[in-house]
Amino acid sequence: MDDTERREIIAKITDRLSARYPETSRYYIAGVVSEEYALLDGGRIRTYIPTLVEHSAKNRLRGNTTPPPAER
Repeated sequence: MDDTERREIIAKITDRLSARYPETSRYYIAGVVSEEYALLDGGRIRTYIPTLVEHSAKNRLRGNTTPPPAER
């Protein structure tokens, strides 16, 4: 995946998770998604990376008991 495609995937996942976790800062969510993407970026099978990234990020956000406040 090229850099533009990577940014688009991260933005789409961030949008979905920001809607699901409105109490959490979008900036924080984008950071979590970017970190999860970086962990999986070296994989050989690239088709499932967006799904795996979203799943991992969702698990991290769900486990965060005191999320940073959402930006207003």
